[in-house]
Amino acid sequence: MSETLQTIVISPHPDDEIIGAFKYLSDPTKSITIIYCGGEDSVRREEALKLKDLIPTVKGQFFQLSIPTAFLNRKFVYLFPDPIFETHPSHRMWGMQGELMARNGFDVIFYSVNMLAPYIHELYPSESQQKEELLNKVYPSQKALWEYEKKYILFEGYCKWLF
Repeated sequence: MSETLQTIVISPHPDDEIIGAFKYLSDPTKSITIIYCGGEDSVRREEALKLKDLIPTVKGQFFQLSIPTAFLNRKFVYLFPDPIFETHPSHRMWGMQGELMARNGFDVIFYSVNMLAPYIHELYPSESQQKEELLNKVYPSQKALWEYEKKYILFEGYCKWLF
């Protein structure tokens, strides 16, 4: 029997956790806590909270402007936005925080919602369909984003830096 891996996903905005880390959220060997680190409006906060009811691996969701010290543990795995390939300032800022943590011995994996990152790959059609369905259920207010820009649902990837 494998041990459940505690994973902390840093999401600058509600919907980044699905767009950038859908496969992690769907992995039954993970126990996921999501920390939303932006100034979300009340609609997106309410939408984000639906995720815990739809994905059993999501055990907690927090809206914070920083990572609470209770979630700083070298036994956890952290997913951060990529500090290099992301173009949104909030994503880059949080990615730089992830880089700092990685350089200090934390287990950090980077994800990107920017499809120009070299490690991005195409999802299987069934995975991208599940990803789109989940985005539509959780974030109906943002549907126009991926309705015409399929890059948000067709691709995903992760990168780990070695020091």
